[in-house]
Amino acid sequence: MKREQIQTEVDAAYLYSVLAEAEKDEAIATIFREMSEIEKSHALAFLQKSGQQLPMPAPSMRAKILKNIGKVFGNDYILGVLMDTEKRIAGSIINHKKSMGESPTMTDTAHVSILQNILDGSATTPGSTVARFEQRHKSVGGNALRAAVLGGNDGLVSNFSLIMGVAGAAGGQKEVLLAGTAGLLAGALSMALGEWISVKSSQELYENQMELEMEELEANPEGERRELTLIYVSKGMPRADAEKMAAEIIQDKAKAHEILVKEELGINAEDLQGSAMEAAVTSFVLFAIGAIIPLVPYFFTSGYNAIWISAAVSAVGLFLIGAAITLFTGKNVWYSGMRQVLFGLAAATVTYGIGILIGVSLS
Repeated sequence: MKREQIQTEVDAAYLYSVLAEAEKDEAIATIFREMSEIEKSHALAFLQKSGQQLPMPAPSMRAKILKNIGKVFGNDYILGVLMDTEKRIAGSIINHKKSMGESPTMTDTAHVSILQNILDGSATTPGSTVARFEQRHKSVGGNALRAAVLGGNDGLVSNFSLIMGVAGAAGGQKEVLLAGTAGLLAGALSMALGEWISVKSSQELYENQMELEMEELEANPEGERRELTLIYVSKGMPRADAEKMAAEIIQDKAKAHEILVKEELGINAEDLQGSAMEAAVTSFVLFAIGAIIPLVPYFFTSGYNAIWISAAVSAVGLFLIGAAITLFTGKNVWYSGMRQVLFGLAAATVTYGIGILIGVSLS
């Protein structure tokens, strides 16, 4: 049994306990506490299976950083990381069993199933708790930190490669500054426009679907009542109770529309509150922060000196981005950081070489 597998279980137990301590809803807090105990039992079982007298590892630096990030970005971010971790572990177990010719079992995906049952709504979980938990789950998918890391990475790699290409072809300070600034603005504007269109299109699609649902509710309220009944029955509610609840809800058209939109279409009102302009500005800034890093040395120096400094600061930036990515993947910091540096420098080297060839041919 690998030490890192045991560490994964220890970290999960620690993070679930962090969520339990911060959670105000006792029903959800109880779930987190039980999940934490389950993860601890797994870690102990793995230690015994290893046959070594190993002390129980303390929570890793990654887990402690995630706890602090949760204080800044909200603990929903930690929940999102744990969701990803549970799915990744379940996927690894299933793939390993398939490679060995074994059939997957229900226990392989037990943790994912537990969380998914809460999201889908179970008979033992209050409806308000389910809705709150479900909204949290949806909110962590595009969290700010993940967007910041990926946006900065796009800006750094693309502009670093562009700058090296121009440096190889022309080599002049003014040429590189012009190309680097143009690359920064073009890339950031493109990212911002793409984000604006994405958010705006999603909102318009949701609004269109909601209007159609209202038309259906006005034209055929009985049909919508039957749909609501089936939705509640499918969630485990007794049919008599489901029919009674659906009949009560359908009396209030606004309330019925809100519930139908959420239950039938999977759309929450919060999905329409995001600002397309805010998303665009954020995307622009994140890309620009990454893109400015390799360009900064050229404001103060030129020639090979600027090239080496630009490569050095870009390598540091790439390593930090690679290290930040481990917050999502759980991989080794040095491995992920150096891999990011290797790929970034390789891309820049290729464009630098192409730039030299183009410069020679032009001269």
